[in-house]
Amino acid sequence: MEAPPRTGTPPISDTPPRTGTPPPTGISKLFTKAFNLTLLQKSRLAWVDYLKGIAIVLVVYRHVLIGIQRSVATAQAQGSNIPDVPFWLEKANMIFFSFRMPLFFILSGIFISGSLAKRTLKQVIGIKFDNLLYPYFVWVFLQVTLQILLGGNTNSNRTLIDYTYILYQPRALDQFWYLPALFNTTVIYLLVKTWLKPPAWGQLLIGLILYFSSPYVHSISMLSDWMEFYLFFALGDTISVFFFKESSQRFLKNPYTLLLITPIFFLTQLYYLAHLTEPGKADFLVIALIGCLSMFILAFRMQIWNVLSFLRIIGYHSLYIYVTHVFVAGLVRLSLTKFFGIHNPFILLLSGIFFGVTIPIMFYNLLVLDGPLWFLFSFKKRQPRPTTPGKISLT
Repeated sequence: MEAPPRTGTPPISDTPPRTGTPPPTGISKLFTKAFNLTLLQKSRLAWVDYLKGIAIVLVVYRHVLIGIQRSVATAQAQGSNIPDVPFWLEKANMIFFSFRMPLFFILSGIFISGSLAKRTLKQVIGIKFDNLLYPYFVWVFLQVTLQILLGGNTNSNRTLIDYTYILYQPRALDQFWYLPALFNTTVIYLLVKTWLKPPAWGQLLIGLILYFSSPYVHSISMLSDWMEFYLFFALGDTISVFFFKESSQRFLKNPYTLLLITPIFFLTQLYYLAHLTEPGKADFLVIALIGCLSMFILAFRMQIWNVLSFLRIIGYHSLYIYVTHVFVAGLVRLSLTKFFGIHNPFILLLSGIFFGVTIPIMFYNLLVLDGPLWFLFSFKKRQPRPTTPGKISLT
């Protein structure tokens, strides 16, 4: 991601980076490398990492919970006497369902004009292919293959026909739909932006039309997904013009803003829970936008408080967590239930979330980044980029 154009220099952080820390050695050095802890010392927009960290933890929570629910249902159908998953865990999952993915699209949209200002259209699309579509093809193929090989030991009844879903129905392939959806949204938005050059309100209008039309083509999720989220991406690009202005920053950082938005957030989420079966596209849109705004405000407050720094680490690695966490959580659940006889839903949930977040981070930093498995996430081996003192880093 790049900083947006035409808005001056955005604030780096409300807390200066720590300096003078002696370099780690031994186990400490390995731990630092495994979790890339040095990024906490870099000049970065901390709220971006906080925001992505919050969102990806909620995503992992959802997928781990679904995996547990499916395995419990299968085991109980086979006569096993194991505890049910508490109903309130599903309710907690649904409270955050409405805004998790729109949040990623808005955030991507905020930085797209800045990226386009520094690169050609072809270069931007090439980067998006390398960062989104290439990992999608690699990892969805690996996951489907593994699910076929493991057969009844997984929650998915995969066959060879599932490989065809890669091209037109990614929603049928667990979590992977997001990667082609964001790639398609980005490319189509950029083509419209550069070729047709509509005003900002025109992009929002296109987004609204696509959003309300998307349910009619759900049978082809490769098409319906980008239609549904185009609006959120366009909204992100639209607000980028004034997002980094001092007045906007003051509003987002003001503690009273968080105090004001919190009850509104919970009221809209309660409404969503009450209309869970059919919330309606218009209702869902309002609820999602309020949820996204609430998370933006929370992320700015966390940047000011400088707390829970592990969320920044998680947010920075959100793509790698997203791609691999289902692999890890599934193996953790399988190990605990098959080999240790553990069926307590809380232990399974906490273990799945913990390892589903930490192992992908370690895997990427130790084996992929500058390691032998670089090809799992990139078409070309990435060259280390020199860091310029004082320059804001978002990657």
